[in-house]
Amino acid sequence: MLRTTAAVIAGKAARTAARLRGGGTGGSALPGLVAERVDPGFLAHALRDVPQVVVVSGTNGKTTTTKMLVALLRAHGKQVFTNPTGSNFTRGVISAMLAELPLRGRLQADLAVLELDEAHALHFAKAVAPTHALLLNVARDQLDRFAEIDHTARLLSTLAGQTTTGVVLNVDDPYVNRIAADLAPGVEVRWFGLDESIADRLGELQEQDVREQAEYTPPAAGTGDGFLRPVDEQQLEILFGRQGEGGSVGPVTLRQRGLAAMINATAATTTARMLLGGSFRPDAAEHSLRTVQPPFGRGEVIDADGQPLELVLVKNPAGFTVALSTYGSTPSATMIAINDDYADGRDVSWLYDVDFSSLRDKGVALTSGVRGWDMALRLQYDDVPVASTETDLERALTTFLADHRDEPKRIFTSYTAMLSLRRLLSQRYDLPEMGEDAQDSKEAGA
Repeated sequence: MLRTTAAVIAGKAARTAARLRGGGTGGSALPGLVAERVDPGFLAHALRDVPQVVVVSGTNGKTTTTKMLVALLRAHGKQVFTNPTGSNFTRGVISAMLAELPLRGRLQADLAVLELDEAHALHFAKAVAPTHALLLNVARDQLDRFAEIDHTARLLSTLAGQTTTGVVLNVDDPYVNRIAADLAPGVEVRWFGLDESIADRLGELQEQDVREQAEYTPPAAGTGDGFLRPVDEQQLEILFGRQGEGGSVGPVTLRQRGLAAMINATAATTTARMLLGGSFRPDAAEHSLRTVQPPFGRGEVIDADGQPLELVLVKNPAGFTVALSTYGSTPSATMIAINDDYADGRDVSWLYDVDFSSLRDKGVALTSGVRGWDMALRLQYDDVPVASTETDLERALTTFLADHRDEPKRIFTSYTAMLSLRRLLSQRYDLPEMGEDAQDSKEAGA
C-alpha cells in the first residue's frame, strides 16, 4: 500500500512536469514508467476494484475502436476508464490512470477499456487477466519488433488464452478467427465482420493467409454477432445475425469516413452488446456512433485558416492502402511524412508494398520526415510527381500550409511524425490536447 502511494505521488509529479514541458509522448508515457518503476505491482493494485477489464488489440484500428467502444458504454450510463492518448504500452495505461487515481491507488469504474499494443498486451495480462478481449486484425507492421506475421498472430492468441470471460473476434481475418480454437473452456465468443453484400472488398482491407494448412472455418453466426452493411462511405447499418435476426443498429452516419472506420464501429458495437447484455439499447448505440469524434491524427479534420486539413495516420501496407482508398477520391494538396523511430518501426521497406498510383494525377506537394527522401523515391517508382522534399517537419509544415493556404489539405503520416505535426498544428490552431475532444477540452476548462 505504501509503495503504491509512493508510486502515485511520483507518477503524478512526473505527469505535472511533463505537462509543463509540453506534454506529448512524455506526458502520455513517462509518468507511467516512473510509477511502474516505483511499484512493479501497480497495475494489479490499481485495477483490483474494476469488475470488467476489456483489452482492445490488433494491428490496425485500436485507437478508433477503443474510443467508439468507450462512447457506446458511456451512452448506456457506465463509468468507463480508458487510455485515450494512443500510448498503448502498459506505461501509457498507467499514465492515463494517474489523472484519476486517489493516493491509495485504487481505480473506481464499472469497466476499464484499454487499447494495448500486441506485445504489451501480454505484459499487461501477466499483471491483470482481462475479463474480455476484442481482437481486430493481424497485418505486417513494425517488422523489426514483431518479425513475421505469424508471431503477431501468436501474441493475440496468447492474449485470448489469458482472457477469462469473453472474446470478440474478426470472423473475416484468418489470423484472428482461428484463435477461437485455442480459448479456455467456458470463454464466450462473439464475431464481427462484413455482410455478404460487400465480402468482395475484403482483399483491400487485410492480409490474406493462403496456406492450406492454416484453413479454419468459424462456426455459423449467432444472433449476438455483428455484421457491417454500408449504405455509403460514411453511413452504415450493423446487423446482429447474418440476416439481422438478432436486431440491428442504424442506419447511422459516422463522423469518420471509410470502410475501416465502419468495421471499427461494428467491432465496438458487437463488443458493447456482449458487455451490456440485455441492457444494450440500439438508440443509445446510434447516438454514440453518430456523435463520437475521430481520434487525433486518425482522419482528424483540422480547420487550417478556413480550409480543412486531414491528418491521416499510416503505419503499414494494409493501413496505408485503406487510407488511400478512403481519402484518395477527394482531391486535395497532399503531404507525406515518414519517420523511422522505434515506435514507427525502423524498417520502412513496407512502403514498397503500397500502391500509390491513385496519387498520380494530382501528385504529392511535399514529402518529409526522417525518411522523406525514401518516400520521394518510392513515389517515383509509381510515377507520382513530388514537388519538393524537406526532412525537417516544422519547415515542411510551414511550407505546405503557406503554399496551399486556399485549398483542402491532407497529410499522410507515420506515428512519431504525426505526434510532432499534431503538436505543431496545435500551437498554430489551438487544438485540444491529444486524447481529448474539443468539447471535452472546453468542459474541462469550464
